[in-house]
Amino acid sequence: METFLKFAIPPIISMIAVRWVFFRVLRLAKQKGLVDNPDARKLQKEPVPVMGGMAVFFGLIVGMMFAIITIDCTIISPIILCGSVMFFVGMLDDFLWMSPWSRIVIEMFTITCLVLGTSLGIDTLQGLWGIYQLPQWLVLPITIFAGVGIINAINMIDGVNGLSSGLCILASLMFAQLFYLREDEANCILALCMAASLIPFLLHNVFGKSSKMYIGDSGTMLMGIIVVWFVIYLLNSNFSEQHLLLRPNMNLCAVALSIESVPIFDTLRVMTTRILNGRSPFSPDKTHLHHMFIGLGVSHGVTSISMILINWVIATIAYVSYRMGASLETQLYLVIAAGVILVWGSYWFLHYHTTHGTWDLGTI
Repeated sequence: METFLKFAIPPIISMIAVRWVFFRVLRLAKQKGLVDNPDARKLQKEPVPVMGGMAVFFGLIVGMMFAIITIDCTIISPIILCGSVMFFVGMLDDFLWMSPWSRIVIEMFTITCLVLGTSLGIDTLQGLWGIYQLPQWLVLPITIFAGVGIINAINMIDGVNGLSSGLCILASLMFAQLFYLREDEANCILALCMAASLIPFLLHNVFGKSSKMYIGDSGTMLMGIIVVWFVIYLLNSNFSEQHLLLRPNMNLCAVALSIESVPIFDTLRVMTTRILNGRSPFSPDKTHLHHMFIGLGVSHGVTSISMILINWVIATIAYVSYRMGASLETQLYLVIAAGVILVWGSYWFLHYHTTHGTWDLGTI
């Protein structure tokens, strides 16, 4: 019972805190005109408050404040600080606008501080392709590259109600399970508090009418850096070696990729297409997978559920391949194949029917 309460109380506190602060933040956003206005590339038809990230951030911090009463949270102190930086940078971008390259420089700096401050980074492939420990000089560049990619993938996937928050809830719960198996209490509770803080927001974001609020760049950048921390911890040799004592032959690289498969594969396709067309990879358009769903008349809610299910299926494929005894390489190849077929394939399939007008799904 004591163990259950230790893991249950902080997330419950996070949910209560978000519920308490949500309408206060909403009222402030409306009074000050802190809204996201519609334009040619956005899907909403009227201004929507864009301070949801503030409510989520408040809930996460309050939940972790209660966690420090019962467990040692020293290991996650650096990510709380870096998460705060990302939150405020995102807030500035929401209201004052920052160039994509300015954000990337700040993201690189923040991830560098996180790696150097904790002496943790993506430093092992666990024997994948015969590679175990990565050279020390390669750890920081790889971690920065992966981290910036994840943050921007989560930011770019935030296009319909409930999508980025729903995907992050799914990812946080999966990471929480991995950390629980490893008996890593601090990171497990952090993941649970992240998921719990997002649940009240998601309900208002999807089902709210007068209470609808967007999470904004402040929220997506907060979610992004937290997920980056989980990936760093998962693919660090200290965690990997001990985890594999419990789960031998599990390819944690494949697991990490599968947990964030929809944002990563969708963003890779979008950015590659823009570059091949001679455009900036950060130039706005309507070529994401969720735009194809909306183009066929599918509602925001069904679009989000569909894409979250795709992500869940890919993660399940990673787990099933491990349970069936597939090699490290095979596990990764299956995840990549599933991502290409389910994410890229869904886009091309829906794009064909959108451009040819062969489907009319109404407003399901």
